[in-house]
Amino acid sequence: MNLIIDQGNTQAKLAIFKNGQMIAQIKTAALTSRFIEEFIDGHQIDATILSSVIEIPESVLFGIKKLAPLFFTLSHTLKLPFTITYHTPETLGHDRIAAVAGAWAMHPNQNILVIDAGTAITYDFIDSSGNYPGGNIAPGLEMRFKALHKFTGKLPLISKTGDTPLLGYNTETAIRAGVAQGMIFEIESYIHHFRERNQNLLIFLTGGDAFYFGERLKSSIFADEYLVLKGLNSLLEYNAKN
Repeated sequence: MNLIIDQGNTQAKLAIFKNGQMIAQIKTAALTSRFIEEFIDGHQIDATILSSVIEIPESVLFGIKKLAPLFFTLSHTLKLPFTITYHTPETLGHDRIAAVAGAWAMHPNQNILVIDAGTAITYDFIDSSGNYPGGNIAPGLEMRFKALHKFTGKLPLISKTGDTPLLGYNTETAIRAGVAQGMIFEIESYIHHFRERNQNLLIFLTGGDAFYFGERLKSSIFADEYLVLKGLNSLLEYNAKN
């Protein structure tokens, strides 16, 4: 069995995979050795992969490395089934690499656009030949709400939950519609742009706000909350064999 650890900006996601299938998953705001040990209790872990966008405490990292005979850390230097052509691969987000890997593992040799709607929203493209040139980064949904509140004198901080009309009829709905509808138009525009230039383009949508946008988009997409975890497992398996 494989242990997958994805440490993001605000929380960590852990999963156990057996024969390519995810059999358990959990989230935590604080990644500790005790939390990991309790999660894997009763499971024989054969290999582990860690992806992190923040610094992991040495004590926790040491404990993770001891969990299984095989241990991998995701970086641009890890063996990949595709080619990164980003000009500064060392600065490419590990979550972005993993999301692309997840989509590529499910649909290799396809033109793919991966949209990860999390703390930030990222747009990453990989072509059918396996060339991954990179993508774009923009503020995510909650970040936009917080920015409007922080950088203005009177606008309140609101949530994404509630009425979202095309045109707001009060301050709350004006903010929600402005942010949410604006992001929908943004996402649809990216999809339209890439579909015009790439035949048979597949669209993957993942991240914490994937289903929020997935049910609002007109475009045909694959919404997969666990795309990054699946991608990490595919990379673990790829490196274990190579």
